[in-house]
Formats: sequence, C-alpha cells, structure tokens
Amino acid sequence: MNGEVANIKKWVVFYPVYINSKKTVAEGRRISLIKACENPTCVEIADCCSHFKLPNAIEIDKAYPRDFMQRGRVRVQLKKEDGTLYNPAISSRKQLMLHVAELVPRHPGRTKKQEAPSTSGTAGAGPSKSGKGGRKKR
Repeated sequence: MNGEVANIKKWVVFYPVYINSKKTVAEGRRISLIKACENPTCVEIADCCSHFKLPNAIEIDKAYPRDFMQRGRVRVQLKKEDGTLYNPAISSRKQLMLHVAELVPRHPGRTKKQEAPSTSGTAGAGPSKSGKGGRKKR
C-alpha cells in the first residue's frame, strides 16, 4: 500500500476546473473556451481516462486551491516506470486535458442528465401562472 501511495504522488493532478467552460482563466481554466466542457465531474474525468487506458485515481477529499468549494481531483499516470507512454496519443497534461474535454460531453451519465430536463421543461412550459401583476389601485 505504501509503495502505491508514493507512486500516486508522482502522477499528474487533474482538477475539473481545468476544463470547465464556466470558469475564466483567472479562476483556473487551462484550455480554450471553445474546447472546454460545461461543469465536468471527477467521475466523468476518471471514466474518460479509463477509456484512454490511463491508470487513474479519484481523490474526493481534495479541493482546488483557488476555489476550495470545488471538491475532488483525479490523479492520472501518463508514463510507465520505464518512461514509455501508456497512450501514445497523450504525451502531456495539455493533450490529456484536450482529449478529456472532447470526450466528457459524450459521457453516458451526462447524456441522460441533459435529456431529462429537456423533456420536463417542455411539459412544464404549458401550464403557466396567470394573474394580475402589480399593485391594486384604490
């Protein structure tokens, strides 16, 4: 266990803020706004890393230093012990962020979340509150 923990400390740290399109560069976004995705979660990022066959570990209790209300981060191992890459397409942190940001919007959990509000939004739009607005005149 201790060998594994020491090993994880050398892995790349990936906060969801890095690819969040709702954040500014000053707030921690590290890729362009066009390529970023909306409100990614640690689980989605970890699933994407698993899809790219990269070893990863979710650390739920850790917080982003610039915004301590943002909980969670993902540790990702890009290179093996001998220095060879796990995935030849991803050789740096920046490439990892770009690939993950491209894949997160197509995450199965995210597509289900987006479909549910759209169906309930159209059904809820029919009956609307009608009544007089403003103050009564005397």
